[in-house]
Amino acid sequence: MKGNHIVWDKVKAGQALFLSWKSLRLRIFLIIIVTGVIPCILIKDGILNNYEERAVSLRTSDVQTQVKIIADHLLNYNYLQETSSEVINAEIDQLSNLYDGRVLIINSNFKVVKDTYDISVGKTMISEEVMKCFKGQNTANYDEKNGYIEITTPIMQQGVDKNKDGQTEESVIRGVMLTSVSTDSIAATMEILGRKGNVLEILIGMVIFGVAVVLSNILVRPFDRLTDAINEIQEGYTGELISVPDYVETVHIVDAFNQVLARMKRLDDSRQEFVANVSHELKTPITSVKVLADSLRDQGEVPVELYKEFMEDIAEEIDRENKIINDLLALVKMDKTASDLNISVVDINELTEIILKRLRPIARKRDIEVVFESIRQVTAEIDEVKMTLIITNLVENAIKYNREQGSVKVVLDADHQFFILQVSDTGIGIPEEAMEHIYERFYRVDKSHSREIGGTGLGLAITRSAVLMHRGSIKLTSVEGEGTTFVVRIPLNYIAS
Repeated sequence: MKGNHIVWDKVKAGQALFLSWKSLRLRIFLIIIVTGVIPCILIKDGILNNYEERAVSLRTSDVQTQVKIIADHLLNYNYLQETSSEVINAEIDQLSNLYDGRVLIINSNFKVVKDTYDISVGKTMISEEVMKCFKGQNTANYDEKNGYIEITTPIMQQGVDKNKDGQTEESVIRGVMLTSVSTDSIAATMEILGRKGNVLEILIGMVIFGVAVVLSNILVRPFDRLTDAINEIQEGYTGELISVPDYVETVHIVDAFNQVLARMKRLDDSRQEFVANVSHELKTPITSVKVLADSLRDQGEVPVELYKEFMEDIAEEIDRENKIINDLLALVKMDKTASDLNISVVDINELTEIILKRLRPIARKRDIEVVFESIRQVTAEIDEVKMTLIITNLVENAIKYNREQGSVKVVLDADHQFFILQVSDTGIGIPEEAMEHIYERFYRVDKSHSREIGGTGLGLAITRSAVLMHRGSIKLTSVEGEGTTFVVRIPLNYIAS
């Protein structure tokens, strides 16, 4: 049991770490740290590298200048043939001691005639740098790893041969001075600079850390206020809009949230209205049945004709109650996902003919003509039961809200993607201000005539839900006093979610 707790604690710690890495505050903090510290490191390294290059360049230039002077003296004292000159030896030793280095003098036979370390005298010295120098090319190489600069300088005798006019034609290289000078002093200076740079880096890093903490909190504060506002609404729905205008991003988030909030408010109002309407619609037939039943009970002797009349009224109210319940159940089923659809390939022309055949007797009672115009043969993947509801509700409404001796026209057409069902009537029409509410549950345009016309006010809500479940669309056009047209577009091939 204890082991399970340990594992669970580790899991929660891992989740907390993962969530912290997703924190905007942490990311802003890290961005500021990175953008502040990395340039400091780069600047410090750049300064040290630049100092090193500059110091090595100056050291090389100084040594080359002094070596060149000594090289000229070597020829004057014929040092390559006789190395006993105290003056030259003193200059060479002084140069070697000054730069904590080593000087080798090599004659034209590649023999070392002088070595301040007294190690290589008499030995042959052949290297790439020496060979280049004998060809007239000075070299200076910095060995950073071992800490020295190696410089080659030619010992050049000017004006050896002269032409007939007495002008010097060329110079001859008699030997090479190979000088190695230590860079320990440069390295020591760089070490001091590096330590000071590290101290400065730490101080700047501490400042950047503090700035990062402060800025990350300041920059994220509007989002914290946004979260607090949302939490307040979540704890108790007030319907009040929130405002966090600090950033463009928070304005966009707030606008989107306020739109959702307004929609929630409308849905809540709609739900309350729906509950009230359902209660009223269900209560009305029951009240009527109770009144009729009480009337029969309170009367001592009821004539058979009156008894039959009351019972017929009671039966009508019960049928009305039953239709309301059935429509409510149908609407609840429509609110489920489209996965509840029972899709099959259906002949839409034949289905429409069957429905119109069943509804024409109702239309004939009011002398209303129902016409079906089939522009082309249509076969589609649909839920046959729900498609029957769509066609039935639209045609029934066209008959109910029509005029005496009016007409209902049903047109079926299709293109390569959709089939189109158009139901038009010559009825009373729908006022413009009522069109946006026509699909609401229990909504009736003419409430004063709703009782005598019949229906529950759920038909168009059911129809719209069924159309949307098929990934289709329904549009309405109407002119008050002239008629109404509904156009339904449904894909020929069912589009699964």
